[in-house]
Amino acid sequence: MKITIFGTWYVWLVTGTCLAEVWHDVICIDIDEKKVENLKKGIIPIYEPGLEELVLRNHKEWRLNFSTNAKEWVQFATAIFSAVWTPPDENHKADLRFVKIVAKTVGENMDQYKVFINKSTVPVWTWKMCKNIIKDELVKKWSDIKFDIVSNPEFLKEWMAIRDFMSPDRIVCWLESEEAKKVMAEVYKSFIRT
Repeated sequence: MKITIFGTWYVWLVTGTCLAEVWHDVICIDIDEKKVENLKKGIIPIYEPGLEELVLRNHKEWRLNFSTNAKEWVQFATAIFSAVWTPPDENHKADLRFVKIVAKTVGENMDQYKVFINKSTVPVWTWKMCKNIIKDELVKKWSDIKFDIVSNPEFLKEWMAIRDFMSPDRIVCWLESEEAKKVMAEVYKSFIRT
Protein backbone atom coordinates (compact mmCIF):
# COMPACT_ATOMS: atom_id res chain seq x y z
CA MET A 1 0.00 0.00 0.00
CA LYS A 2 1.10 3.58 -0.62
CA ILE A 3 1.32 5.55 2.62
CA THR A 4 2.22 9.17 3.33
CA ILE A 5 3.14 10.28 6.84
CA PHE A 6 3.24 13.93 7.85
CA GLY A 7 5.96 14.16 10.48
CA THR A 8 9.46 12.72 10.95
CA TRP A 9 10.04 12.88 14.69
CA TYR A 10 10.03 10.00 17.18
CA VAL A 11 6.80 8.04 16.87
CA TRP A 12 6.28 9.05 13.28
CA LEU A 13 9.70 8.07 12.00
CA VAL A 14 9.37 4.72 13.77
CA THR A 15 5.87 4.25 12.32
CA GLY A 16 6.96 5.05 8.75
CA THR A 17 10.05 2.89 8.98
CA CYS A 18 8.22 -0.11 10.43
CA LEU A 19 5.48 0.15 7.79
CA ALA A 20 8.17 0.19 5.09
CA GLU A 21 9.81 -2.82 6.74
CA VAL A 22 6.64 -4.85 6.02
CA TRP A 23 6.76 -3.78 2.35
CA HIS A 24 4.51 -0.75 2.20
CA ASP A 25 5.70 2.19 0.07
CA VAL A 26 6.11 5.02 2.59
CA ILE A 27 6.89 8.71 2.17
CA CYS A 28 7.52 10.85 5.26
CA ILE A 29 6.85 14.57 4.80
CA ASP A 30 8.53 17.34 6.77
CA ILE A 31 8.82 21.10 6.18
CA ASP A 32 12.46 21.11 7.38
CA GLU A 33 14.55 20.65 4.21
CA LYS A 34 17.77 19.99 6.13
CA LYS A 35 16.13 17.25 8.19
CA VAL A 36 14.76 15.64 5.01
CA GLU A 37 18.19 15.74 3.32
CA ASN A 38 19.81 14.27 6.44
CA LEU A 39 17.25 11.46 6.62
CA LYS A 40 17.95 10.61 2.97
CA LYS A 41 21.64 10.31 3.93
CA GLY A 42 20.81 8.11 6.92
CA ILE A 43 21.38 10.83 9.54
CA ILE A 44 18.67 10.10 12.10
CA PRO A 45 17.60 12.97 14.44
CA ILE A 46 16.73 10.65 17.34
CA TYR A 47 18.12 7.53 18.94
CA GLU A 48 15.99 4.42 19.03
CA PRO A 49 17.74 1.03 19.13
CA GLY A 50 17.72 -0.53 15.64
CA LEU A 51 16.08 2.45 13.91
CA GLU A 52 19.10 3.67 11.94
CA GLU A 53 19.65 0.24 10.38
CA LEU A 54 15.96 -0.06 9.42
CA VAL A 55 15.84 3.45 7.93
CA LEU A 56 18.99 2.87 5.87
CA ARG A 57 17.84 -0.53 4.58
CA ASN A 58 14.32 0.54 3.64
CA HIS A 59 15.52 3.80 2.06
CA LYS A 60 18.12 1.89 0.02
CA GLU A 61 15.42 -0.55 -1.13
CA TRP A 62 13.08 2.34 -2.14
CA ARG A 63 10.30 1.48 0.31
CA LEU A 64 10.98 4.50 2.54
CA ASN A 65 11.61 8.02 1.36
CA PHE A 66 11.49 11.58 2.66
CA SER A 67 10.24 14.78 1.04
CA THR A 68 9.06 18.34 1.60
CA ASN A 69 6.65 18.14 -1.36
CA ALA A 70 3.25 17.69 0.29
CA LYS A 71 1.15 18.03 -2.89
CA GLU A 72 2.86 15.22 -4.77
CA TRP A 73 2.78 12.80 -1.87
CA VAL A 74 -0.80 13.50 -0.81
CA GLN A 75 -1.77 12.41 -4.30
CA PHE A 76 0.57 9.37 -4.09
CA ALA A 77 -1.05 7.70 -1.10
CA THR A 78 -4.35 6.12 -0.14
CA ALA A 79 -3.54 6.18 3.59
CA ILE A 80 -2.31 9.52 4.96
CA PHE A 81 -1.10 9.65 8.55
CA SER A 82 -1.19 12.96 10.38
CA ALA A 83 1.60 12.42 12.87
CA VAL A 84 2.68 15.91 13.76
CA TRP A 85 3.69 17.48 17.04
CA THR A 86 0.93 18.62 19.42
CA PRO A 87 2.74 20.52 22.17
CA PRO A 88 0.73 21.88 25.10
CA ASP A 89 -0.48 25.46 24.60
CA GLU A 90 -0.57 28.16 27.29
CA ASN A 91 -3.68 26.51 28.80
CA HIS A 92 -1.99 23.07 28.88
CA LYS A 93 -4.24 21.78 26.10
CA ALA A 94 -2.97 20.14 22.91
CA ASP A 95 -1.88 22.76 20.37
CA LEU A 96 -3.59 21.56 17.20
CA ARG A 97 -2.22 24.12 14.74
CA PHE A 98 0.01 21.58 12.97
CA VAL A 99 -2.81 19.02 12.79
CA LYS A 100 -5.00 21.71 11.18
CA ILE A 101 -2.28 22.55 8.66
CA VAL A 102 -1.98 18.90 7.65
CA ALA A 103 -5.77 18.52 7.25
CA LYS A 104 -5.87 21.69 5.12
CA THR A 105 -2.95 20.47 2.99
CA VAL A 106 -4.65 17.12 2.41
CA GLY A 107 -7.94 18.79 1.46
CA GLU A 108 -6.18 21.15 -0.94
CA ASN A 109 -4.30 18.38 -2.72
CA MET A 110 -6.42 15.22 -2.69
CA ASP A 111 -7.39 13.97 -6.12
CA GLN A 112 -9.18 10.72 -5.21
CA TYR A 113 -10.43 8.74 -2.20
CA LYS A 114 -8.13 9.01 0.83
CA VAL A 115 -8.12 7.86 4.42
CA PHE A 116 -6.88 10.57 6.78
CA ILE A 117 -5.44 8.90 9.88
CA ASN A 118 -4.86 10.88 13.06
CA LYS A 119 -1.83 9.39 14.81
CA SER A 120 -0.94 12.47 16.85
CA THR A 121 -1.89 12.78 20.51
CA VAL A 122 -5.10 14.77 20.20
CA PRO A 123 -8.45 15.30 21.97
CA VAL A 124 -11.18 12.82 21.01
CA TRP A 125 -13.19 15.33 18.94
CA THR A 126 -10.24 16.17 16.65
CA TRP A 127 -11.49 13.77 13.96
CA LYS A 128 -14.51 16.01 13.43
CA MET A 129 -12.38 19.15 13.20
CA CYS A 130 -10.13 17.49 10.60
CA LYS A 131 -13.13 16.27 8.63
CA ASN A 132 -14.59 19.78 8.50
CA ILE A 133 -11.26 21.33 7.43
CA ILE A 134 -10.84 18.81 4.59
CA LYS A 135 -14.48 19.27 3.51
CA ASP A 136 -14.02 23.06 3.44
CA GLU A 137 -11.00 22.72 1.15
CA LEU A 138 -12.87 20.36 -1.16
CA VAL A 139 -15.83 22.79 -1.35
CA LYS A 140 -13.42 25.55 -2.41
CA LYS A 141 -12.39 23.31 -5.34
CA TRP A 142 -15.98 22.35 -6.16
CA SER A 143 -14.98 18.79 -5.47
CA ASP A 144 -16.99 15.95 -3.97
CA ILE A 145 -14.13 13.50 -3.54
CA LYS A 146 -14.95 10.95 -0.86
CA PHE A 147 -12.64 10.53 2.12
CA ASP A 148 -12.72 8.97 5.57
CA ILE A 149 -11.21 9.89 8.92
CA VAL A 150 -9.60 7.33 11.22
CA SER A 151 -8.29 7.83 14.75
CA ASN A 152 -5.34 5.52 15.41
CA PRO A 153 -3.55 6.28 18.70
CA GLU A 154 -0.04 5.02 19.28
CA PHE A 155 1.26 2.97 22.19
CA LEU A 156 5.02 3.13 21.65
CA LYS A 157 7.57 3.46 24.44
CA GLU A 158 10.92 5.14 23.87
CA TRP A 159 13.79 2.66 23.49
CA MET A 160 11.26 -0.09 22.75
CA ALA A 161 9.26 1.61 20.00
CA ILE A 162 10.31 -0.70 17.16
CA ARG A 163 9.52 -3.81 19.19
CA ASP A 164 6.19 -2.32 20.29
CA PHE A 165 5.26 -1.45 16.70
CA MET A 166 6.36 -4.74 15.14
CA SER A 167 4.74 -6.90 17.85
CA PRO A 168 1.76 -4.90 19.10
CA ASP A 169 -0.43 -6.21 21.89
CA ARG A 170 -3.26 -4.12 20.40
CA ILE A 171 -4.04 -1.93 17.41
CA VAL A 172 -6.78 0.59 18.09
CA CYS A 173 -8.66 2.31 15.27
CA TRP A 174 -11.82 4.38 15.36
CA LEU A 175 -13.37 4.05 11.91
CA GLU A 176 -16.32 5.65 10.17
CA SER A 177 -16.82 3.32 7.18
CA GLU A 178 -16.25 -0.18 5.83
CA GLU A 179 -13.96 1.28 3.15
CA ALA A 180 -11.74 2.84 5.82
CA LYS A 181 -11.75 -0.48 7.69
CA LYS A 182 -10.44 -2.25 4.57
CA VAL A 183 -7.66 0.31 4.16
CA MET A 184 -6.59 0.02 7.80
CA ALA A 185 -6.72 -3.79 7.62
CA GLU A 186 -4.36 -3.58 4.64
CA VAL A 187 -2.04 -1.16 6.47
CA TYR A 188 -1.78 -3.43 9.51
CA LYS A 189 -2.26 -6.89 8.00
CA SER A 190 1.35 -7.92 8.66
CA PHE A 191 0.90 -7.20 12.37
CA ILE A 192 -2.57 -8.62 12.95
CA ARG A 193 -1.35 -12.23 12.86
CA THR A 194 0.72 -11.56 15.98
